[in-house]
Amino acid sequence: MLELNGIRVQRDGRDILALPELSISGHEFTVILGHNGSGKSTLMNLLARQMAPDAGEIRLNRRPMDAYSQRSLAREIAYLPQHLPPVAGLNVRELVALGRYPWRGLFGRWRATDARAIDEAMAQTGVLEYADHLTDQLSGGERQRAWIAMLLAQQSPLLLLDEPTSALDLSHQYESMGLLRHLNQDTGRGVVAILHDVNLAARYADRILALKGGELVFDGTPDEMLTRDRLSQLYGIDIQLIPQPGKSRPVAVVA
Repeated sequence: MLELNGIRVQRDGRDILALPELSISGHEFTVILGHNGSGKSTLMNLLARQMAPDAGEIRLNRRPMDAYSQRSLAREIAYLPQHLPPVAGLNVRELVALGRYPWRGLFGRWRATDARAIDEAMAQTGVLEYADHLTDQLSGGERQRAWIAMLLAQQSPLLLLDEPTSALDLSHQYESMGLLRHLNQDTGRGVVAILHDVNLAARYADRILALKGGELVFDGTPDEMLTRDRLSQLYGIDIQLIPQPGKSRPVAVVA
């Protein structure tokens, strides 16, 4: 459980994020929505302790996040940034093995539990067959699954992903989101992801948080989110809902 109280982040003397109170479950699939500049990435950076708030406190499992060492925090939270670092020369197995750092350190002895965690993570994400392939030579979707496998090998109960579908084509967007949803339901790991696509969020999320101007303007279920007025106000453009063939939930489209 992540708890944020009295959070303020400022830039040039003005608030770019202000959250009086917010809690995020460690078991749900939570999606953060909002237009560019709404505060989504700032919020994600706070949750991943990539930055500190100017005011307020963040607690993880009722303990101040500042009280965690980097390794102990990594045992609780696995974070995938929007812009992935270069991995030239690393094959998939070597990339996934980086997820074991919180448990063995830089010079710790490899154990059977490490090898098992790596193999299980690759199997869960469908990249075991690419174990000896260079990561940067995989397709976009395969490479994204390899990075998600690294998060799973970390064995942290909460996964944070900043725009995990931004560099993927349509089919791989749904493939990656389906994988995350499957992992959430089958392993009990919590997932928090930033997305831009309303329909993608509605399809996979348990809970949607929507930000506008650095403030939380919506917190609820996908069905509660999918109203014309709410979506139009959030994005500042007329959005309509149309029936989706064979589905009870409508699709949001720009009018």
